[in-house]
Amino acid sequence: MSHVSNSLSVEVRRGHYETVFLRRDIREFRPDPIPDEVLARVLVAAHHAGSVGFTQPWNFLIVRDLERRHAIKRLFEEERASNAAQFDNVRRDKFLSLKLEGILEAPLNLIVTCERGRFGPGVLGKTAIEDVEVYSTCLAVENLWLCARAEGLGVGWVSILRNEEIRTIFRIPESILPIAYLCIGYVDAFPPRPTLESLGWAERLSPRKLLRFDSWENEAGENENLSRLVEDPSIWRDIFPADKTPPTDGPAPSKVTP
Repeated sequence: MSHVSNSLSVEVRRGHYETVFLRRDIREFRPDPIPDEVLARVLVAAHHAGSVGFTQPWNFLIVRDLERRHAIKRLFEEERASNAAQFDNVRRDKFLSLKLEGILEAPLNLIVTCERGRFGPGVLGKTAIEDVEVYSTCLAVENLWLCARAEGLGVGWVSILRNEEIRTIFRIPESILPIAYLCIGYVDAFPPRPTLESLGWAERLSPRKLLRFDSWENEAGENENLSRLVEDPSIWRDIFPADKTPPTDGPAPSKVTP
């Protein structure tokens, strides 16, 4: 049997990689409402994330109520001031110039939560690592984000919030852990590069520098073929046409040739 027999078609694979590379953390939204059938598709895709022990520990709290969103905006402003105090003068000024949320502008906010022990205290695959359900919920967030991008929807994760206040505002039980507060909506355009990268806040790390082999002290070496390939545009030859490079946001690679 061919090793590619289970591969998706080239067109589907290309679309998948393009969605991954073109996903952005969005802060500015159009007010246009999201059709329910579009949101439904995105939520169903999020629900099909992998989960340890098939626990499916997530819930999706859809937030349209403006009064509650105003309360979240006030909370964000308080926490933003606390976050700014962590930086020195130059970094603080840059931080305060950044737009980090679209709580009121987006037509929809959504909270992804985690319910530990949904089917009882025993969880297949959960022994020494207590947070497997939290990690599983993060997979649902990523599914949601990617499928939203495929639908032309922007998503922004607002992390500068306090969970205890989120619980109070939305009457979330103490046993339920808020994982992600998301702003979702259509946008005028998706930026070609992550906003924080474009504004000089941080740079994309080289994937080569993130590799270890067999033991932590064995970093990517010159003799490791994989270390070279993760930065070689030729690996996309079978996915992208010869006259097109993959839409990564790293340094522009040379054109992929057959």
